[in-house]
Amino acid sequence: MRLRNATFLTVLLLALCGFLSLSWYTASGGSRGDVVDVYQREFLALRERLHLAEQENLKRSKELNLVLDEIKKAISEKQALRDINRTWSSLSGRTVPLPRLKLWNVSSSKNVLQLPSIFHHLPHLLAKESSLQPAVHVGQGRTGVSIVMGVPSVKREVHSYLTDTLSSLMSELSPAEREDCVIVVFIAETDQQYANGVAENLKRLFPQEIQSGLLEIISPSIHFYPDFSRLKESFGDPKERVRWRTKQNLDYCFLMMYAQSKGTYYVQLEDDIVARPNYFTTMKNFALQQPSEEWMILEFSQLGFIGKMFKSLDLSLIVEFMLMFYKDKPIDWLLDHIMWVKVCNPEKDAKHCDRQKANLRIRFKPSLFQHVGTHSSLAGKIQKLKDKDFGKQTLHKGHANPMAEVTTSLKTYQHYTLEKAYLGEDFFWAFTPVAGDFIRIRFFTPVRIERYFFRSGNIEHPGDKLFNTTVEVLPFDNIQSEKEALKEGRERTPKYHRTEDGFIRIGMFQNGIAEGEVDPAFGPLEALRLSVMTDSPVWVILSEIFIKKAE
Repeated sequence: MRLRNATFLTVLLLALCGFLSLSWYTASGGSRGDVVDVYQREFLALRERLHLAEQENLKRSKELNLVLDEIKKAISEKQALRDINRTWSSLSGRTVPLPRLKLWNVSSSKNVLQLPSIFHHLPHLLAKESSLQPAVHVGQGRTGVSIVMGVPSVKREVHSYLTDTLSSLMSELSPAEREDCVIVVFIAETDQQYANGVAENLKRLFPQEIQSGLLEIISPSIHFYPDFSRLKESFGDPKERVRWRTKQNLDYCFLMMYAQSKGTYYVQLEDDIVARPNYFTTMKNFALQQPSEEWMILEFSQLGFIGKMFKSLDLSLIVEFMLMFYKDKPIDWLLDHIMWVKVCNPEKDAKHCDRQKANLRIRFKPSLFQHVGTHSSLAGKIQKLKDKDFGKQTLHKGHANPMAEVTTSLKTYQHYTLEKAYLGEDFFWAFTPVAGDFIRIRFFTPVRIERYFFRSGNIEHPGDKLFNTTVEVLPFDNIQSEKEALKEGRERTPKYHRTEDGFIRIGMFQNGIAEGEVDPAFGPLEALRLSVMTDSPVWVILSEIFIKKAE
């Protein structure tokens, strides 16, 4: 209203000025034609100013309307938040402070339709803004890869297979493949002390993999999971099993939501598996070679939820569907229901439905992953699941090694002798090592060695590894060569450590593998030895021995 009054006063003032100017001009002797010209110019100028004033008035009016809309929106949003707060309070018996509800998306316009969000299915998440943020996050945040592999892991009462699983997955990756994938470990526990302990252990065991971006570790907020005490028993399952499968569904949802933006494909794995060689490229090529993009799941294992590949673009649909029914059924049933909804005709029979679903769920053979765990994450459950399509795997790898006499202080199990392992005929298997045990290779004649490689454990028994075990060499009688290699007297600390019986320590087992080059300055070697430094908790398998002679 004030803008309109100002415009009117401006026009009135200009008209008065024009009238006075015209009167003065006539009185001073100007002709009437000149007077008319002057009047017309003044009128045109006046009209232009009036137009500009109206434009400014319109602009100010729009700005004022926007401000009023914002005020209305804020009032409406505040009222909506109060309604949500009252609803939540009635459900939980406590009041949630309004400032914490910023994650809720409320529209102020009554004409805009809203879809349900994650908070409709998990309203308890409104209590904390951090409920959807990882409590533990270790890694470089790598994105733009071809495949993201999700590995959920929980606390097991008897034995954890996680480190063996990660060793199997990463040891089968080539350098190029390591740059084109991310392995995300999801520690599905709200016990922060336990989650931090697992994360620290993995940081100690796989520092290079974490630093490079290959491996990431996350865990959920303590506020992520709902109250499981109110779950209803269904399908004949006891309450503990219903709780277990319900939490498992939410674990998958969290992991999928985190991984969605990282790569083109997402592969669901478990923490008690082993992988075939070349599994990564096999999965990638199989996905790229599909004649149609209509597929929903590519299966690389017939067991449970192992080796299931999804397009990252489909993860939103899958997570939304799972959140709607996470309390009702286990994950494999829910996935089947999604496909039924997409392609099955209720007017056709079950065989027709199965044929249609076969276009969405495509199986690859032979299986690329084998289940090795026997102790389930469900307390007291023993599961001896084996994928028959995985096939019989090579449990050892043979090489042509220099002629030598092999001896060991370890007690051999059955016919799995060290002699057969050295000749490449079988693997060596022995009972639990203790500190001071050794495996010694004494060459028939002194030999120059270029490099060495030892692999402990195998695909069926990945946990039977050598821990805290050193690689040592005994140079032939050549004092000058030893001094050159040890650099004694020229460095504050020697490059290598010499044992009391004359062996020189040149390497160490890491994640069950010891490999490296032998310093040429040592000259010909008389013997090579593996020495156990501390007691081991498990048996030991030596599945590969490779000693390469220098040319």
